[in-house]
Amino acid sequence: MADIRILLNDKNVARLPWATSGQYRARDTELKGFYVVVGKRRKTFAVQGDLRQDGKRAASITVTIADAKETPTREARATAKEYLAKISRGQHPKAEELAKKEEAEGSTAEPAPIVGITLRAAWERYRDAHMVRKGRSERTIDSYRDHVERIFKDWLDTPLVELADDPAQVATKHDEITKESGPYIANGSMRTLRAIYNHARKTNRGLPADNPVNAIDWNQEQRRDSGMGPSDLASWFMQVAAMGNPIRREFHLITLLSGCRPAALMEVKPEHVDLRRRVLHIPKPKGGAKRAFDIPLSRQMILSLVRAMRFGRFLHPLEARVWIFPADSAAGHLVEQKEARNVLSKWGNDLRQSYRTLATMAGVSEFDARLLMNHAIPGVNAGYITRHKLLEEHLRSQQQAINDTMFAALGAAVKNTAVMKAWLAPRATHDVIKEARMARLKEDGRTAKAA
Repeated sequence: MADIRILLNDKNVARLPWATSGQYRARDTELKGFYVVVGKRRKTFAVQGDLRQDGKRAASITVTIADAKETPTREARATAKEYLAKISRGQHPKAEELAKKEEAEGSTAEPAPIVGITLRAAWERYRDAHMVRKGRSERTIDSYRDHVERIFKDWLDTPLVELADDPAQVATKHDEITKESGPYIANGSMRTLRAIYNHARKTNRGLPADNPVNAIDWNQEQRRDSGMGPSDLASWFMQVAAMGNPIRREFHLITLLSGCRPAALMEVKPEHVDLRRRVLHIPKPKGGAKRAFDIPLSRQMILSLVRAMRFGRFLHPLEARVWIFPADSAAGHLVEQKEARNVLSKWGNDLRQSYRTLATMAGVSEFDARLLMNHAIPGVNAGYITRHKLLEEHLRSQQQAINDTMFAALGAAVKNTAVMKAWLAPRATHDVIKEARMARLKEDGRTAKAA
């Protein structure tokens, strides 16, 4: 499970779901470096900070505080502040405890010297000082975190200078990732490592100027041509209609109808929908909050959002108060868009490509399509465009034309196919929820009688 950020208090810590595999961290939003590690059966308070020597960052350490079941959060927070203060002064919070343990065990070994900045410390510095400060989205940060903490897991406590002095091991690692995970992930993870190293060198001049990632031979990448045309839409709609989870069903439909990046759609909230103006606000698209924009809503998109919210309130009543696409996840909303290809042939970026393809077929200009998809406008003309002035009428009419083209490809399937009628026909959502609610009441009644 991905790490999350919440305000740590007794109530929130108790509500954190257990990890389904491995561990994840819930980091405190108020005290940097303070977090709780959540495993399958245990929650543990801990701190992480940078030891300093002569005013410079020397190494990153993690120190356990206490079991969350046995220690109140307020007490753990006070201890965390004390530990972090010692760490910032170059002192290990448990130095005396460790020394006594070594003495009891008869250890005569010399303490390990503090080496240069490790990949772990460099990553945390890059994440907090660069990515968070510049407003990068959580999805982008999670992608970088996955590269560092999963793909480069064995290198987390390796000093960057060791990688720089032996770039051959970086090239070998790139080859291994290519074989195990494919050329795109291999290249992407190496771009992450390159960026972290370059950032670390700004404050660690002892690192060699030659980035170790320069040693790799990049895999050739080609743009995936996976968009759909009108002839592909009928079978795709049938696949979506057959999906068991109605919230995921609407999520994929909205992705197609809007052409929006799935990562941004996952985090939309009910307050982002303005039915009076018929727009959906996207507060944190790719590029961060400064790229926030409004998507004009067609009739089909409004109906889809309403269905998603109604199903959400029935299936996940608590999470649906916050998210349009709620889910049983640590974040409370959909966090994974992938489907088995034999269940749904096109999802994610496939639908974004499909939107762009079908926009052309609907007669929408390149310029308008770029605005609808929140793409950058090339050339000097971009500075003279007031997007919201085009939004209310012109861009909405273009959005409607694109969505009408998509639904026109279905022909009479909506009226003549049972599975499509159960999804898109008028009052279909009302009938499905009513039937499910009656079934739930009957089940509750049988359970009560059995008890």
